[in-house]
Amino acid sequence: MNKAELIEKMASDASISRAAATAALNSFVDSVTKTLKKKDGKVSLVGFGTFSKARRKARKGRNPQTGEAIKIKAGNVVKFRPGKKLKEAL
Repeated sequence: MNKAELIEKMASDASISRAAATAALNSFVDSVTKTLKKKDGKVSLVGFGTFSKARRKARKGRNPQTGEAIKIKAGNVVKFRPGKKLKEAL
């Protein structure tokens, strides 16, 4: 499912316009992004799951085309941990 399909599904399930569904989805994505940018950013949706930010250390890697060793710098990554209801549904 892509973003357009999700918007269409939200609009039909909630009996709202596609524009309202688009605004709601964009607001959700923006809110999660802003929260994860904070120092201890974490978004928990009971039953669905938790979005959290983790720090990945710098490490050495290898270019698969040339086999040359490269340095991969440290950075932040987003993690998602599914909730109990989501796990049970799958």
